[in-house]
Amino acid sequence: MSDAIRLLDIRAGVLSSDEVLAAVADPSAGGTALFIGTVRNHDQKKPVDRLSYEAHPDALEHLRKVAERVCGDAAVTALAAVHRTGDLKIGDAAVIVAVAASHRDVAFVACRRLIDDLKAEVPIWKHQHFTDGASEWVGAH
Repeated sequence: MSDAIRLLDIRAGVLSSDEVLAAVADPSAGGTALFIGTVRNHDQKKPVDRLSYEAHPDALEHLRKVAERVCGDAAVTALAAVHRTGDLKIGDAAVIVAVAASHRDVAFVACRRLIDDLKAEVPIWKHQHFTDGASEWVGAH
């Protein structure tokens, strides 16, 4: 595992941006990019009441592969990613990722790639519950 990967987790508990930022803190980093994905109150113009996430048992290994690739393709000093599972309310943090690098542009680009690849490749599925009582699974192909 790359030394730059400081924190990777998929957990049922509340996520902390302070924990993620502390994990990537490094005196050699000139820039840190942070992304927090939160539960919003709508999707495709339908009001969302709440949602839940479920992860495949191998999801953490998939997340590790994504993180390794991001570290291998960019001059990343430190990287962290945590994703929540279980029931979440509107406003809760569902995912937090951060990347520290010598320069801000590297941190921005690597952070964007980390969240985009995580969402595309890590088997974590979202079950949305709408205010009208309907629900749908997102990302469960």
